[in-house]
Amino acid sequence: MKCSVVVPLYNKAATVARSLESIRSQTFQDFEVIVVDDGSTDASAECAELFLKSADGRFRMVRQANAGPGAARNRGIAEAKGELLAFLDADDEWLPEFLERAVSRLAETGAAGIAMAWFDEPGHRSSCELFLKMGLKTGICTMRPDTDPRVLVAMLVLMWPCTTIVRRDVIEAYGGFYEKRCKFSEDAHLWLKVCLNHPVYVYLEEGALFHRENSDLSGNYRSMRDVEPFLTDPGDVRAVCPPQLSRLLDEVLAIRAMKTACVMAYWGQWRNALALRHEFAIPGAWRLPWFFPSLLAASPLGGLAGAGLRALRGTN
Repeated sequence: MKCSVVVPLYNKAATVARSLESIRSQTFQDFEVIVVDDGSTDASAECAELFLKSADGRFRMVRQANAGPGAARNRGIAEAKGELLAFLDADDEWLPEFLERAVSRLAETGAAGIAMAWFDEPGHRSSCELFLKMGLKTGICTMRPDTDPRVLVAMLVLMWPCTTIVRRDVIEAYGGFYEKRCKFSEDAHLWLKVCLNHPVYVYLEEGALFHRENSDLSGNYRSMRDVEPFLTDPGDVRAVCPPQLSRLLDEVLAIRAMKTACVMAYWGQWRNALALRHEFAIPGAWRLPWFFPSLLAASPLGGLAGAGLRALRGTN
């Protein structure tokens, strides 16, 4: 089996069949599909089973108690037999030639993984322009000591699991996706390790439909999100970072910490923003994105500004 596709499933009864059909319709057919029902409380498992009855033996489902998206993907990886690992959320879709294009580019380049762009739904807006503005371009992306940290930050955005395929031995080398009940950026924690140690192919053509209207996690702006695990557990990433890239990693962590500090201030947590900002402060940080907004955020004025913005937007 060339490719194993893992589909984490949690309360997506209305969309899971659509996602699975987009896999069955791929022009590249050397794959298996493992649906991992992560303790759904609606009819998701039943809907998936109904689809599986109409599919062939390459599709199967396993069940587990709810443990979060990282644990669900890791369960699928443990069940997988393929050389390559791909992931599709149960509310999103692949375009028919996604696997064919991705697998062929991996074979041509020998990269550890490949990350493609997508269309945002509703609206069918391509993400390609965003990533061009962020400094990415189609081709091999390898981290070096002189790499602009904004490039690595952009890679963490581009490597959405549904359009990222990585060699199985690479994912297993870094312990898979972050678990510990994490519901935000559990994937970026893994991709950060991969990017620091391996070349990844950037493919700025659309490979999937990202249905943000159905997303409970990446589309949730109604409450304070979890802090990224590479900020709560940075030692896990630093342990595998090549010494010559330690400065690059510190810059990336500082950028993401300052951005998260702004999010904290929006939700009235300016003291937490101040603590996070201090934890990841580095010399020369004033040159990095989010430095000055986070300086305001990590103060009582940041808390007042956040309260005002929430009032204007009608959020609690």
